[in-house]
Formats: sequence, C-alpha cells, structure tokens
Amino acid sequence: MNRLLCFITTACIAAVVILAGNSSVGASDTQALDPAKRASEKRPDIATEDDFQNAAKSGSTTKVNVDSQGVIVKGYDVVAYFKEGRPVKGNPAFESTYQGATYLFASSVDKADFDKDPAKYAPRYGAFCSYGVTMGVLADLEGPDAFAVYKGKLYLCGNQGALKEFKTNIDSNIVKADTNWRLLAAP
Repeated sequence: MNRLLCFITTACIAAVVILAGNSSVGASDTQALDPAKRASEKRPDIATEDDFQNAAKSGSTTKVNVDSQGVIVKGYDVVAYFKEGRPVKGNPAFESTYQGATYLFASSVDKADFDKDPAKYAPRYGAFCSYGVTMGVLADLEGPDAFAVYKGKLYLCGNQGALKEFKTNIDSNIVKADTNWRLLAAP
C-alpha cells in the first residue's frame, strides 16, 4: 500500500510539473501537441508512432527498463505472456538481445519465436509501467504479474493497482501513454 501511495504521489507531482510546463506554452504549440492533429501533420522534429515501429523493426536502441546486468522484465519470458497467459521465469541458457536489452526465455522454442519477430513480443514502453507512462513518468515494475496482452501487444504495469487503473479505460490510456512515450523515450 505504501508503494502504491508513493507511486501515485510521484505520478501526481510529475503531472503537475508537466501541466505547469505546458501552461506556459503558446496556443500554436499546444495545438501541435494534440495527437489527432499530429497524425495529420508530419513534423520532422517530433517522433511519430511510425518512427518507433521502424526503430523497433530495425532493432535500434531505445529507452528500456533493465536491471544492472541489462536484463529486461526481471528475467521473465516475454513470449510466455502471449502463449501461456502468465509470467514464466526465463533461463539464461536461452537469451537474445534486442534494443539494448537482454531477454531470457524459458525454452529454445520461445527464443526462436522471439528472434523471428522481436517487435511482436517486446513489451510496450520499454518495459516501464504502462500506467506510469500514461501519467508521464517512467516507473519500475514491482514484479511480473501485473500485465495485459491487448490487441497483440504486451503492457506491463508496476503492480496490480496500476494495472487496474490502466485497464479501466485501456484504449484512452494507450493513446495517452503513446503520446507521453514519444516525449519520455526521446534521446
């Protein structure tokens, strides 16, 4: 409970900072931040969803939530989330590297599936808490159990409370998170 309160407090502070920064932006700048308008405008200085998908396909490095050894998702097999619908601990004997992170798999079959199409299995938002990204912050995961596979994509959340909030209006939260991720993942 204390961690959830700490997370919510951090998210609120980050939201205030973001809102304070946005309130000083002129009207023309505010319109450019609107995702619906951005989709129709191709501005070279703002990364688009296509830019992130192309980077994912090319395997280039982006921001990822890894441990001190460079392992993502606390060593859990990302393919298992899709195949088994649950987290399964990966084995260091089956590993792949993608976007600067080391992925561990429970079997050679899962590793082979990942290697065929890593962008399909890689968690959204660099394996940071999806709800945190919705709020404009990069938050770590407490464990592997708070996840959703939605429309063929893996979304991880910091804990069950964050997952519940993320899923309350998942489509809207994904739009917010996608918009925030463009800013948070920028070099």
